[in-house]
Amino acid sequence: MNSVHLQLHLEELKKAYIHDPEPSFEVRKERIQRIVQMINKYEENLCKVVSADFGVRHTVETRLIELNTVRQAAKYTIKHLKSWMKSNQVDVPSHLSSSKAWIKPQAKGVVGIMSPWNYPIQLALVPAIAAIAAGNRVWLKPSERSARTSGYLATIISEYFHPLEFSVTNGDATLAQDFASLPFDHLFFTGSSATGKKVMKAAADQLTPLTLELGGKSPAIIHTDASLKEAAKKIIYGKLLNSGQTCIAPDYILINHALVPALQKELQAAASEMFANDEELTNPIDQSQTVRWMTLVNDAISKGAQATPLLTNQTSKAFSPVMLHQVPDDALVMKEEIFGPILPIISIDSTEDAIEYINSKDRPLALYWFGKDKKTIQEILARTHSGGVCINDTLLQAAVEDLPFGGIGASGMGSYHGKAGFDTLSHQKSVLEVKSFLGLGRWTGTNLAHPPYGSRIEKIIRKLSK
Repeated sequence: MNSVHLQLHLEELKKAYIHDPEPSFEVRKERIQRIVQMINKYEENLCKVVSADFGVRHTVETRLIELNTVRQAAKYTIKHLKSWMKSNQVDVPSHLSSSKAWIKPQAKGVVGIMSPWNYPIQLALVPAIAAIAAGNRVWLKPSERSARTSGYLATIISEYFHPLEFSVTNGDATLAQDFASLPFDHLFFTGSSATGKKVMKAAADQLTPLTLELGGKSPAIIHTDASLKEAAKKIIYGKLLNSGQTCIAPDYILINHALVPALQKELQAAASEMFANDEELTNPIDQSQTVRWMTLVNDAISKGAQATPLLTNQTSKAFSPVMLHQVPDDALVMKEEIFGPILPIISIDSTEDAIEYINSKDRPLALYWFGKDKKTIQEILARTHSGGVCINDTLLQAAVEDLPFGGIGASGMGSYHGKAGFDTLSHQKSVLEVKSFLGLGRWTGTNLAHPPYGSRIEKIIRKLSK
């Protein structure tokens, strides 16, 4: 599909929206239910195509992190959608006391979604649920890097949806650039910071409102009073789920230098216990990902880092998970988002060191803290910025529908999940209905301020200034 065809299809979607600009609750609910029916019917096939894209990805991971996440989002949205759709009355100033004011949530129109390869089902369909809930038409551009899943999604979505309700277009990076340049009413992008910058530049020419769900280097801080065994288990799970190809995976650990040897043993024990069967460890998405991981590790070692395997058992993987210690700041692994099963451990002396280290870098999408001291966690929360925080576990902040999910600074802008997604993809329209006071038209709205000016307007100004 070339740029002309893309433009024509967007015009068709916009006409369809104008024809039905305010779908009822029943219509929105039924469309969301169709998504659930679709993944229920094709669950087995979806697991197979995802595994084919990765080479190896266990069906449990796909069902738990992708399909169940979509079901959860749909269930929660349908449960609360009627209340979200209601207009909210607001107070008016005393000089307009006879009038009424309210905020009306209104669909923006056509929402473009650019989804990534790492969770190719969840990160395509959860934003789509939010867009549909808000009353929008949806056009999805999935990642070409997970080509099998993207192609299969296009096939099954076309079975369940008219293309003017929910449309899918697949293509390469050139098509993605053209897609991002279209004058959508809102564009939702999930992916790398580097690509996010390109999408933002493309959207800027159209003044398209953007939601950018990016990534970043999410730290895991282990306090001196934490259980190293429990912290290691939670960090390993967060790091090795999908082989670290997760935007909110813990990127590196900050811990007191005296505790490093004990932590390394606990990390190895946790990894070897959880992933004794290496068929339960997801593959890199492609060969270029494997090469990138090797480059990060080799670069760190060449600059003085110590590498220790996380898995003590035999593995057939082309790349085995590894932890790094004594990593210099100029190593690539400490400059780039890792997005893989590589775990740097950074030695610190104090909480102050941890805060300074985090604040010296771009603001991350997630921050993890392990420990018991409530005063310390309050200090961490107050003095650092991140998209979200999870205390004494990893990843779970993204599973709570009532919590907005999104980044800050380099890790993104805007948020979704639950009501946050509905609000992001709705226009909050302000409405004021001006009414006369006691039926006296001359005391209505701006009538009191009309020229010619005199003592009356001076009295009004004085009253308003109090």
